[in-house]
Amino acid sequence: MTGGISVAEYLFRRLRKAGLNAVHGVPGDYNLRLLDYVIPSGLEWIGNCNELNAGYATDGYARIKGIGAIVTTFGVGELSAINAIAGAYAEMAPVVHIVGTPPQNDQKNGTKLHHSFCRGMPGDFKIFAEMYEKVTVAQEDITDVANAAAQIDRVIRECLRQSRPVYLQVPMDMVDAIIPGTPLAQALEVTPASGDPRVEQDVCDIILDRLRTSERQFILVDAGTSRYGLSGQTDVLIRATGFPTATTPFGKGIIDETLPNFHGIHGTVGPHTFTSYVDSCDLIINIGPAHSNVNTYYFATVPKPEITIAIERDAITIGGRTWSVSPQRILQMVLETLKENPLPKPASYPELPNLRHALQSLPPNDPTAKLTQDTFWYRMSSFFHEGDIILTETGTASNGSRDFVLPKNTTLINSGIWLSIGYMLAATQGAALAQRHLAQSNDHPLSKGRTILFEGDGSFQMTAQELSTIIRQKLDVIIFIINNNGYTIERLIHGPQESYNDVASWRFLEAPSFFGAGKADTDYPVYTARATNWGELEGVLGREEMRAGKGLRMVELIMDVMDSNDTLRLMLELWKSKKAS
Repeated sequence: MTGGISVAEYLFRRLRKAGLNAVHGVPGDYNLRLLDYVIPSGLEWIGNCNELNAGYATDGYARIKGIGAIVTTFGVGELSAINAIAGAYAEMAPVVHIVGTPPQNDQKNGTKLHHSFCRGMPGDFKIFAEMYEKVTVAQEDITDVANAAAQIDRVIRECLRQSRPVYLQVPMDMVDAIIPGTPLAQALEVTPASGDPRVEQDVCDIILDRLRTSERQFILVDAGTSRYGLSGQTDVLIRATGFPTATTPFGKGIIDETLPNFHGIHGTVGPHTFTSYVDSCDLIINIGPAHSNVNTYYFATVPKPEITIAIERDAITIGGRTWSVSPQRILQMVLETLKENPLPKPASYPELPNLRHALQSLPPNDPTAKLTQDTFWYRMSSFFHEGDIILTETGTASNGSRDFVLPKNTTLINSGIWLSIGYMLAATQGAALAQRHLAQSNDHPLSKGRTILFEGDGSFQMTAQELSTIIRQKLDVIIFIINNNGYTIERLIHGPQESYNDVASWRFLEAPSFFGAGKADTDYPVYTARATNWGELEGVLGREEMRAGKGLRMVELIMDVMDSNDTLRLMLELWKSKKAS
C-alpha cells in the first residue's frame, strides 16, 4: 500500500501481516472508533465478557498462534486486564495490548474526564501507562503522524522478538490520522542481527567438544524452548544425540514425547523420578530455562552451572560463562556438524523410568470404583490424539497433567510461574479460536486436533462467563470439570476444613443452556455428562461425540474433596518442610 492510510488501519493491517487473525477485547467509549477498523482490516472481533477474561483469552491465543492482541479502553478497562498482561509477561506470551485513550488536548489540559482520577492534573493520564511499564517490554503512545508507523512497528517487533507483551496507546484524535502506508510492503524483521562469525564458531566448537567428551549426559527442556522458537531444533538435537531427555513441568508438551529417550518430567518426588542419574551427569543441556519454585520442585532440579549448557533467548551460558549469541544459529551449526559427523552410539543406555511403560502396566479398573486422581491422569492419556491442545488449570489439574502420556504434535498449556486461578477457561477460548484459524490457513499439525480443558470447580467459577464466548463463537471445546467441592490444592496447603476454601455448589452442566447454547442447534451440538466412577467415565469417553464430534462437550467429574495424586502431596510436603526450616 503506497498511499495514505489511517493510524488504526495501519495498526490492524500490520498485526494481520504478523500472523494475527482475531482481536479480543471489550468496547469502551475511548476505543469505539478504533474498533471500527478491526473487521475491515481482515481481522475477527472477539468481544469478551470483561477485560480480564479478554487478556487471558488473548494469552491463550498467542501461545498457539504466535501473537495475540487485546483492545481495552483507558483506565478502567486496561486496569481490569493488567493481571492477565502481567501473567503473559511472566510466562512469555506475545500479546499486544492496545488502549484507546482520551484526546490529546484533554490529556494535556488535565480535563476531569471519566475513567480518570479527576484531579485536574495532566499527569493523571500517564499513571496507568506507568503501571504498564512494569509488565510489558515495549510501550508507545501515538502522538504524531510522523512517528506513528515506526512506533507501531517497534512494539509489534519487540512483542515477537521477546515473546512478551507490549503496550500501545492510541488517543481518540489519532485513530483517523493519515500516515504513509508504504512500510506495510515490508515484513517486520524479527530475527536477531548477525553476530561475529568467529564468536559463533567458538561457541559451537565448545558445545561440540562437550557433547563428544562428556560421559553422562542429560537434556532438560523448559518453557522458553517454544517461546524462543527452538522447539524444532530441540527435537532434532534429542534425536541426533540420543541423550536421556526430560522436561520441566512448565516445559511439558513442547517436544515429541514418543521419542525413546524421553523420560517424562524431571522432578524430585513421585513414582517416576530419576534424580540419581541426573546428579551423576557431567553434562546437562538446559534449553529455555524458567527456574520458578513450582517449576523446579523448589529449586531442587536447577542444574549445576558448572556442568550446564544453558540456552536462553539471546545468549548461551556454558559452565558459568555467557556469550550473547543467537541460539538458533548456534544450534543449527551444531546440528549440521552432527549430521555430517554423528556422535558415537553409547555402549549402554541408562535404565530410567518411562511414563509410556507406566501407562501400559496399569491394572484394569473396577468400573464401580469412584474416580481418584492417583491414576486418573495416566488413564486420560488414552483419550488424546495427535493435534490436540490440552489446557490444565492451576491446582490439582496442572499437577496431575505431569502424568499425561502425550502423542506426537500435541500442545499442553499450563502455568508454571504466574498461577492465576481462572486463567484456563478464557485461555481455552483463545486457544480453540487459534486452532480454528490454523485449520483455515494451512495443514498445521494442530489443525486436526481438539481443544481440551481440565479445570476445577473453583477455578471455573472465576471466569465462567467465557463459556458464553465459546458458545457465541461456536468453538469446538471439550471441558472436564473436576468437582471436588472447593479449592482442593489450597486445602492441601492449609486449612482443609476452613470455609474460605469452600465454593458455591453450582449445577455446572446447566451452564451451557444458561450461557446461550441451544439444545436443538444442529450447527453447534452440545453434549453434557456426569461421571462418578470409572465405568461411567469410560462410557462417556467412548462416545463418538466425545472422541471426534464438534461443538461443546462438558463432563463433570465427581472426586473427593481432598483427593490428589501422590506427586502433588509429596511436593507440598517438601514445600512445607522448606518453610519450616
